[in-house]
Order: sequence, then structure tokens, then C-alpha cells
Amino acid sequence: MVDALDGAEYSGSLIILLNEGVSFVKRNMKTRWKKTANSRIEMPDYCERSVFEALVNALIHRDYLILGSEVHIDIYDDRLTITSPGGMADGTRIQERDIFNISSTRRNPVLADIFGRLGYMERQGSGFRKITEAYHAAHNYRDELEPKFYSDASSFQVTLYNLNYGTAINTAKVMIEDENVAITPDYLAIEVAIDGLNASQATIKKAKTVFASMGVDGIFGRSDIAAITSDSVTAAGNLITKLKKADLIEAVSGFGKGKYKFRVPKV
Repeated sequence: MVDALDGAEYSGSLIILLNEGVSFVKRNMKTRWKKTANSRIEMPDYCERSVFEALVNALIHRDYLILGSEVHIDIYDDRLTITSPGGMADGTRIQERDIFNISSTRRNPVLADIFGRLGYMERQGSGFRKITEAYHAAHNYRDELEPKFYSDASSFQVTLYNLNYGTAINTAKVMIEDENVAITPDYLAIEVAIDGLNASQATIKKAKTVFASMGVDGIFGRSDIAAITSDSVTAAGNLITKLKKADLIEAVSGFGKGKYKFRVPKV
């Protein structure tokens, strides 16, 4: 049993806490994608807008008189929860209310006003609508993934469900819409290995872009990578070096000098 794969505690201004909280969620989620005829559709585990709104709500409307209390973000395989001290300011229970018709009752009006002036929030209650509507707009949204809101006398909790959990992409083989591309176990293994590459996020993003274009069997060289990533040939060569060092690509013969293809990483 593992208690946690990642953990962090943050302190500082509310803006710092907000930014660090969003970054923590982004660091612990994946973004899947599928190709279409002219582009690709990105499918993150969680809607970033929903996470942002839920954290704003937690930081602004929490009860700061409960000493020793904290805002908690807990991420599980199928969901994440954001819990803050203090229930609804008017004493009602959010699960018994119409979230699209919440009257303006602010526990911390000064903080709410500051965040409003900064453009981080609007009128009271609109955050609930944004959280829900962002989920409804997600490409892989299903009715059972509706965000949940719960409150009692001492706490408020928002539950956001993992939009990719239990979807067909987890199976051994799946056909991507509009493309005759099969996502096999080898494909998923390479994708996971790229996500775990010991490199900057910019490098990982470029590697994923190349893999999205080439797939498991595509043959490529520096000029091909440069065209895909809109980088110089030198930068493309640096990316090849990093992928070779991570054993994510292997040289191939019969296609000219300096040609490679992605390989399944050794377990």
C-alpha cells in the first residue's frame, strides 16, 4: 500500500496558494488526445477551469475562524476533492440547493471584492455554474461525471471526477475516431514513458507532438522533427539525443542516414 504518490504543503498569499493548488493538480493529471482529420482533440483528466473555480471558492469563502484548518486537495484514481473549512455562510446545505440560483451571501466580503477586482471571480454563485458548465463542455463528459457539491456545518467539498477514468482508451485496443489508428498496449507504454521523461515540460510536449504524428511505426529524422515542432534542425537533433538517452527511440536502416522510430521502453 502507498499512502500517497505526491504530497505538498503550501503557504503564502491567497494568490500563491491558488496558483500552487492549480499547479499541483496539473502535475498529477494526464491529458489524453485523439486525432481527427485536421487536428487533434485534447482530453485532460480534469477541466482546468473547474479546478480553478473550485479553488477560488475554497480560498475565498472558507471559514478563517476555524483555527488550524486548511484547504485540502485530494486526488484519487477516479476523482479529486477540494475541501475547505466552514459550510455555507447562510447555514444551508449546498446539496439541497439549486446551484444555478444561489443568492449572494459572502462570508469574507473583503477577500471576495479583492478577487473580483483581480478578475478571479464574479458574483456569488457563478463559480458553481462555471465548474459544472466546463465539465458539460468537455469532449469526454458523461452524465455520471457531473461535479458534486456537499456541505455541512463545518466544511464544504467539491468533487470533480476524472473524465478519462474507465474509458475505452484503457483497453488493449481502441480505434480513434476519424483515423485508422489503433491504440495498442505498445502505443500506451510509449505514451506513458514520454510523460515520465526526465526533461522539461516543453521538451515532453515536443516529444508527444512528434509521437502523435509518427506513432509506433513512423520513421523520422531531424528534418522531420523540425517540421513537426517548428524548431530548428539543431533543436530537433537535441530532442533526438534526449529520446535516445531515454531509450525511447532506436535507429533504423534502409531509410537513409540518421533515421529513427519509437520503441517500447524496457520494463
